[in-house]
Amino acid sequence: MKTDTIFYQLLQTFPGLIFELLGESTQKAENYQFSSREIKELARRFDGIFLPTTAAPELIIYFVEVQFQDKSDFYWRFLTEIVIYLNQYKPVQDWMAVALFASRDLDNNFPYQLRGFEITGQIRRIYLDELIDNLDPSLGLGIIQLIVATPQLAQQRGKPLLEKAIAEIDDLVFQQKVIELIERTLAYKFTNLSRAELEAMFGLDDLRQTRLYQEAKQEGREEGREEAKTEAIAGLLALGLSIEQIATALQLELTKVQETAARLSPPN
Repeated sequence: MKTDTIFYQLLQTFPGLIFELLGESTQKAENYQFSSREIKELARRFDGIFLPTTAAPELIIYFVEVQFQDKSDFYWRFLTEIVIYLNQYKPVQDWMAVALFASRDLDNNFPYQLRGFEITGQIRRIYLDELIDNLDPSLGLGIIQLIVATPQLAQQRGKPLLEKAIAEIDDLVFQQKVIELIERTLAYKFTNLSRAELEAMFGLDDLRQTRLYQEAKQEGREEGREEAKTEAIAGLLALGLSIEQIATALQLELTKVQETAARLSPPN
């Protein structure tokens, strides 16, 4: 399974999930922006970084790495990357390393020489397979359960999780995003099944035919078109085109371009 891709999309969709896993309030995510920042010296990226949206020194930077294979140099690499990042960006905040292991038996090589990070509590380990017993998980935690579950258990939990997304999410666009993430997880989980077999197993075809799903899909398309128009208007404004020229070029109403331009203008 392409766990790096799935977990990046998962944490991007549910930014409060990392705080839920740490036993903290999911509302803390409101103060953070999730990204995958590059370490220039090593030409590689973290699986995820939760960066504070303000320069408040009391907010902690969270570095996240997902580990689904046994690698003897995992901690050497992870902590070295963090130190290089700190030297590169020199943030004002403190930091914490969060290692998400598929199972506890993959966490067996913590170097004695790096024990200082462990003593200070700057590294936290979470064993994802030990979360499987939660029978009423949040949607984000439910998707993690799908990822680490056996095929038999994933088969039992896939459809109820889809139904939970429909029942609990009122925002149709966000609902479609979560459903597609669950579908993608199931597709990676059951690579031996054809698309038709996967749809039959989890009722995906029936789900796609529902009015709510179709409405969400349409809203998603419209939202995407609006974002594309906004980006196009911003680009043409930057090139020095007038409101009238942009409206003509993009075949938009003049008032629409004026409203977007006003929204893009920095406050005085």
